[in-house]
Amino acid sequence: MEVAVFILVVLVFVALSGALVRLVRVPLPVLQIAIGAALAWPVRGIHVEINPELFLLVFIPPLLFGDAYGAPKRELMALRGPILDLAIGLVFFTIVGFGYALHWLVPSIPLVVAFALAAVLSPTDAVAVSSIVDRNVVPARLMHILEGESLLNDASGLVMFRFAVAAVLTGSFSLAAASFSFLYAVAIGILIGVAALFVAAKLLQLLNRIGGVPAEAQVLVMVLLPFIAYLGAEHVGASGILAAVTAGLLTGGSGVFRFLGVSARMQTMSLWTTLSFVFNGALFIVLGLQLPDIIRHVPPELMSLHPIIQPIATVVALTLCLIALRFLWIWVGDLAAGIAARLGKRKVEPFGLRVRLAGSVAGVRGAITLAGILSLPLAMPDGSPFPARDLVIFLAAGVIICSLVFASLALPTIARGLVEPGEDAGAAEERLARVGAAKAAIARIESIAGAADDEGGEVPGARLAAADSIVAGYRRRIAASDEADEARAEAREAGRLELELRFAGIEAEREAVRAMFRSGEINDHTSQALFTEITLTEALLRGRKARK
Repeated sequence: MEVAVFILVVLVFVALSGALVRLVRVPLPVLQIAIGAALAWPVRGIHVEINPELFLLVFIPPLLFGDAYGAPKRELMALRGPILDLAIGLVFFTIVGFGYALHWLVPSIPLVVAFALAAVLSPTDAVAVSSIVDRNVVPARLMHILEGESLLNDASGLVMFRFAVAAVLTGSFSLAAASFSFLYAVAIGILIGVAALFVAAKLLQLLNRIGGVPAEAQVLVMVLLPFIAYLGAEHVGASGILAAVTAGLLTGGSGVFRFLGVSARMQTMSLWTTLSFVFNGALFIVLGLQLPDIIRHVPPELMSLHPIIQPIATVVALTLCLIALRFLWIWVGDLAAGIAARLGKRKVEPFGLRVRLAGSVAGVRGAITLAGILSLPLAMPDGSPFPARDLVIFLAAGVIICSLVFASLALPTIARGLVEPGEDAGAAEERLARVGAAKAAIARIESIAGAADDEGGEVPGARLAAADSIVAGYRRRIAASDEADEARAEAREAGRLELELRFAGIEAEREAVRAMFRSGEINDHTSQALFTEITLTEALLRGRKARK
């Protein structure tokens, strides 16, 4: 019963945060973490212990799958060089640089434990990055790199974290064994992600052949896909995170959606949108619930000079160290890319100072870091306490908060003016695609109507009349996308008037159905079916209106 009440409380505050964020004007993850901390801070507040493995299983696969599915695949492939450079190279650079810096700053932390903390801090949080970084102020190229990096560096960071923890427990470390294990975790994780997608496609194909299968059953297959990929990879010691990301990246281009009915497709898209909002919110609220207990118990190693200033100063210094290491790696990588491009006589678009700084500050930490650090064992094999466990957990939580706050406050100022005003490249591409699709539709409709009319029909000329009506709508779409400002303005005005009339008709339909239901002329099943059709039509029209 307590678990059920806890889940309901979290869901209520997830919903409230969606409304409060419009009032307080802070990034949604920061607000949700603050809500979680407020719920747990009083003595009688909500206190819950995280099972790291369960936490990762419940939250990470669906969220990373959804982010990977929605990521721009073409851009990620074009930027695969800098993405892999950050997702793998920067992780190892951070482990070494931050590990030594932490051991120097807090000598009570053994070097190998410092490396473990550095490994779990090296991944950026995909959910936090997409929530905090404003696409309207950050250049598209940098945004795509940040998205791709945050999808892939979780696997490399957590794999190296496991190696570091194993080294602490066993007192030994083999570079050859670690390298082989890393390659195994990556390669098998990718293969299992592909295999899980193949199994899901075959299952959907089987359900499609059977016929009459409820759309909800097909939707359930898509919901279970990231969990199957994650659990399958973890079962064989590979990276479950990379398996879920691989399945998400390949889902859109694999053609798996062709095995879903229209209803199942719409339900899947709607459900994933809702699940993404709910899981994102719950993730950060649960993260906030952990912070008061961690902050209340400041390790004595950080209180020798001052009980308040020293812990805060240490956390801020470590966060700045992470940003500095990230900035240095991006700067050197950018210079190396420029030199390689000149040697290869290729054009290159180097990052400016502010873009590099924005990319450094945007590398926020989040749920992966907290879940990973909480999975540290309590004791060594001989029964003695794990060295500096409470200390590194406190520092990890502090860096998570500090990185989120830094990004929220500094990023808008750093990125201001980086994006040139004008039409977004994505919007221009969408406009051209709409024109091409409309022209193809006109050609096909005219061809079918002309051929059918030549053969003669039950009502002569009826097919041509219907075709003319449909073609007129496509021509208005082409005119609305025309390069000439006057033609576009005229078409947009006609489209606006058409939408107003359509909305008026929809409202009249809704009122008529509501009146028939209240008078008893139709039952609730009929009214729900009609309301669903009206709502879907309105949603499509409002989508058109928002893009005009």
